[in-house]
Amino acid sequence: MTKKFLFTIILIGSLNSAFAQSKAKNDTQLADPDNLASQYFSQVMGVAVNATSNIKLYKFIYEWIGTPYIFGGNTKRGIDCSAFAKAIYEKVFNTSILRNSRDIFSMTDPLSKDELKEGDLVFFKIKSKSISHVGVYLGDNRFAHASTSGGVRISNLNEPYYTRYFYKGGRILETAKKSFTEE
Repeated sequence: MTKKFLFTIILIGSLNSAFAQSKAKNDTQLADPDNLASQYFSQVMGVAVNATSNIKLYKFIYEWIGTPYIFGGNTKRGIDCSAFAKAIYEKVFNTSILRNSRDIFSMTDPLSKDELKEGDLVFFKIKSKSISHVGVYLGDNRFAHASTSGGVRISNLNEPYYTRYFYKGGRILETAKKSFTEE
């Protein structure tokens, strides 16, 4: 069975379960489709239901899960971390960001782990003195990124590997959005 087929089966089961639970709570109300989608993405991606407020973000990530990592790539045949972050920001947040993780960091207001919110960026210095990796924070210490070892996936900031190399979080500055999009 293909991965997409399995996800479809999980989606149908999750939606049926969520609908049944919702119907049981209040038989006179129909289930909210956005709430059902949030519950589905919460189960599939391992993020708490209350953290899945941006369904467009989760749908975008879902479409890219499993895409292989290719340095310099920016298509579903292969993509690197900064191209993936750039694609998310363009398609989900309608914001243009730069193409290199170090350059992207220059567009942010640095944040600590405990200040991160959904859609913020997370930066890593992996076996390097400079920023070498970027991902998009989802909530509950999870982030989406294009990993050299596993392609596009969701990882946890508390995993020892990411804890060791985490540098800072970042939120795109309003001034950076304006100055870059005007160019």
